[in-house]
Amino acid sequence: MRFSLLDRSRTRTGEPEAEALHDTLDRAQRAEALGFHRFWTAEHHAVPGIASGAPALLLAAAGQRTERIRLGSGGVMLPQHTPLLVAEQFRMLEALHPGRIDLGAGRSLGFTAPVRRALRREAASPEEFAADLGELLSYLDGSAPVTARPVTGPVPVHVLATRSGLEIAARLGLPVVVGGPLVLSPELPEALAEYRRAFRAEGAGVSGSEHCGGRQRGAWQGRGERDVGGQDGDRPHVILSLDVFAADTVERAEELALPEAWAMAQSREIGAFPPLESPAAIREQAWPARVRRRMEEHRAQTVIGTHAQAARRLERLVSAAGADELMTTASTFDTAAQAELDATFAELAAGLG
Repeated sequence: MRFSLLDRSRTRTGEPEAEALHDTLDRAQRAEALGFHRFWTAEHHAVPGIASGAPALLLAAAGQRTERIRLGSGGVMLPQHTPLLVAEQFRMLEALHPGRIDLGAGRSLGFTAPVRRALRREAASPEEFAADLGELLSYLDGSAPVTARPVTGPVPVHVLATRSGLEIAARLGLPVVVGGPLVLSPELPEALAEYRRAFRAEGAGVSGSEHCGGRQRGAWQGRGERDVGGQDGDRPHVILSLDVFAADTVERAEELALPEAWAMAQSREIGAFPPLESPAAIREQAWPARVRRRMEEHRAQTVIGTHAQAARRLERLVSAAGADELMTTASTFDTAAQAELDATFAELAAGLG
């Protein structure tokens, strides 16, 4: 069981926003020392609680601070970019840090209507995302009419999957990262079973076969390469992505989870995703009934408990989903506690076999 980490560069009250980026780079170094397989960064634009809007730039810096861990995006949001520019950015990363780069791609739009207008993109259908993804793959496998440079080795592409994303990933023969409400839903096993049934090994581009929708291999070898990016290149690969808060006691785990749950509830209350606050500061504020309800809804999508409780829940989840890899997305206010949380997750995930 491989285990990985997605860091969102969460800002914290009382700190300059730039500090969140330095925290991300420190976390990448710790993740490598702890044996994490991947370290991914996120893309969020004009969100008060998140400092990173440019994953490729942050990954370049992380590459300078690490030596072995795979680095990737969780993810690049294709509706906000042209596929050629994304291919160029990640080929450049691959040239600088060969054999270590992943490209996670999703189709989320901006957080609010003003942000979507600023990004010049207010809608994106699954069909548009599939077309953009196919174009991106063509630049990465060398079959496009123009060449994304520099020409490099393979850049494995993963799809950040909603239900429509699972269908697109299966059609293109790509690995998936499943997060959000679906990951702890009773519907997950069947959704993944359908992904596996529909998976077309011959359909892929960058993780693909000798032919990709009629396209020949490009400047690198495709599906014949094994274990590209940490998964077998000719079979479905599922990464489950979720918040995991495990500690010596349930009370301590709840305290670690509180800042993110509060921020999520506030985002629905005030329409802006705020920086993380300390548990003490949160407890001093009023908790209207609707905020409590939203925090409970967020909690239901999170693994929270003692080490033993979290391990049992993760084991059941991995078994039900047939997951190949686990990715933690948990953030908390105190950075020392964050380091401890990451170490606990590494220990739990490694124990799953």
